[in-house]
Amino acid sequence: AGAAAAAGEAEAADAAHGSALGAEALAVCVAAEAEMAGRDAAAAARSAAVNELEGYILEARGMRSRKHGSLIDGASLEPMLDEAEDWLYSDAGEAAGCGELGAFLAALRVRVDGTMVAFREKVEAERVASEAALQASADAAAAERAANGEDEDHDQRRLKYPDRLRMVQKNKDEGTELFKGAVDVTQYRQAAARYNKALTHAAKFVDLSPDAREEVDALKLSLHLNIAMCWLKITDATNHLDQAIRSCTDALALDGENVKALYRRATALEQKKDYEAAKADLAAAAQIAPDDKAVPKLQQRVEAQIKRQLDKEKKMYGKMFG
Repeated sequence: AGAAAAAGEAEAADAAHGSALGAEALAVCVAAEAEMAGRDAAAAARSAAVNELEGYILEARGMRSRKHGSLIDGASLEPMLDEAEDWLYSDAGEAAGCGELGAFLAALRVRVDGTMVAFREKVEAERVASEAALQASADAAAAERAANGEDEDHDQRRLKYPDRLRMVQKNKDEGTELFKGAVDVTQYRQAAARYNKALTHAAKFVDLSPDAREEVDALKLSLHLNIAMCWLKITDATNHLDQAIRSCTDALALDGENVKALYRRATALEQKKDYEAAKADLAAAAQIAPDDKAVPKLQQRVEAQIKRQLDKEKKMYGKMFG
């Protein structure tokens, strides 16, 4: 009986010891998981900071291609951006944390703004003048619609083909006029709105003949392409690239071999850093239009980004396992 009691006590002690070890192991696992989650969050925050800096450099490089871009001091701007990009991909840049990356971007913005003083003054002056002219035009258009008893947002009339076509073309022409005179995102938004209004009218045709359907589809294709171009320039909207991609996809649904749609979608995809998808669209565009000069330029840029991405990954893995 004494031996049995001793054995029972030993088993109880072993069970208690095992339970203690299990609790300790669990605590270690929980702590390790929390540490990993913290590292993941820090890596995600740093990645966002890098993306913001990369995006700003890309945006600044494109400023000189905008209207009045010749007023920007390119001789100072381009070396400045090259230097910033070199730092970002250097050992110092790779080792920089979120705080240092944010400070670097803030300092870069100040320096870049210094090269664009004349450009921004000209853009602002045109914006003020354009908004005054647009307001006058909008007031006149509203008065005209009121005089004609029109309410375009609730227009369900079964208009004859030529009458509806005139409304589509009128809105399209107004959008193009706004786009050509645009100096900032406000005018590009207004142009997109007119193009979308034209699309709304284009959806209201009834009983189309094959020839009329072909004409309407050609108009829709042009409108989707124009809307995509507007969204590429409405850079203050967080979803502007997604909207541009959607418009290009709508255009490709009408014409699967449209080079402009493929090129503009690739442009948006490149800015979203979806380089492989951009590469696929550009390859298709190059096959359809081998003499197009813009496509190979964008292809080179995308290929360079893919190579840079691979080089960064190799460097990162080398540090991890070296």
